[in-house]
Amino acid sequence: MTTDTKTSIEVALGPRSYEITIGKGWIDGLGADLCSSFGKNRFVIVTNPEIDALHGARLLEILSAADLRAETLSIPEGEAAKTLDTVSKIYDFLIERKYGRQTTLVALGGGVVGDIVGFAADSFLRGVGLVQVPTTLLSMVDSSVGGKTGVNHRLGKNLIGAFKQPDRVAIELDFLQTLPEEEFRSGMAEVVKYGMIRDAEFFDYLEANVGRIIGRETDALTHIIRRSCEIKAEVVSQDETEAGVRMILNLGHTFGHAVEMLTNYREIRHGEGVAMGMMAACRLAEDVADFPVESTKRLGDLLQKLGLPVLLKRFETEKYLGAMASDKKVRSGCVRFVIPERIGTVVIRDDIEDDEVVAALEASFSGTE
Repeated sequence: MTTDTKTSIEVALGPRSYEITIGKGWIDGLGADLCSSFGKNRFVIVTNPEIDALHGARLLEILSAADLRAETLSIPEGEAAKTLDTVSKIYDFLIERKYGRQTTLVALGGGVVGDIVGFAADSFLRGVGLVQVPTTLLSMVDSSVGGKTGVNHRLGKNLIGAFKQPDRVAIELDFLQTLPEEEFRSGMAEVVKYGMIRDAEFFDYLEANVGRIIGRETDALTHIIRRSCEIKAEVVSQDETEAGVRMILNLGHTFGHAVEMLTNYREIRHGEGVAMGMMAACRLAEDVADFPVESTKRLGDLLQKLGLPVLLKRFETEKYLGAMASDKKVRSGCVRFVIPERIGTVVIRDDIEDDEVVAALEASFSGTE
């Protein structure tokens, strides 16, 4: 039975506009919603074994109850599976079962599943339907929205991909009740990022409501997910393909992706990398943008209360510089950094010298300036 406890946000992109629905206990109505938009399509729910065991049967039943032709494909889980080989497994499944252009892929899972399935949906037969059903906090507030899809290459993270806007994003808060604590906390790094880049009042709210958020209270979750999606929708609507302002969504990601790469995508969760990276970006900003030291401390205190790391894993600084140089955000040989000027405002800089980056790295290893 559906409920009325849901709210919607539009990502305004002209003919590629779509709706994000957020709520608790409403997901049973998704089948009827999709039937009105894609009634003639065949659906494939793509997920991983763990999520399939938790939520796959329920979603398949929801689609089937709406008389939609649907089946499930399970792919390997984890960042290490975010490869072209995994995408090929999806192609094999679709081709062997004679799926055509009237196909909709439903990405059920976290950011890895969403990125892989989104890329497959964009590239299979030059584009089929895509519905994102995120099951982690991180994917709800970040990766399911905005259309960035892709996989990793051994020389860098997310180097192979495409912009593929979903046709629908369905966020069901009930799914967070089965999310492991460390994954929930990891997702909070992206939530904090939105306060840092665009909304100082939202940052204040996070500081004041850590207990309610960690306790997964419905009202608090609804607010932080809705506000995060609103901010991302605003930015994406202004710059769909990351030609300019959308770069601000990468606060913490240049340092964060580097540490993920240096640990072979196996030791550091993405949100943990973002948390470490935001702190490093703040230390860099103290030197190059007069970012207040007190604001760095506020961020560090909030991240620690949320159970997130604030210090980068130690590697040789040359290894960090090399990893950053392979990042997809490099333009004309220059690494572009998102630098906070104050909480709620950031700038994009491509004039940062290596010695300034090294100083920030050293401070981020030790936790001192």
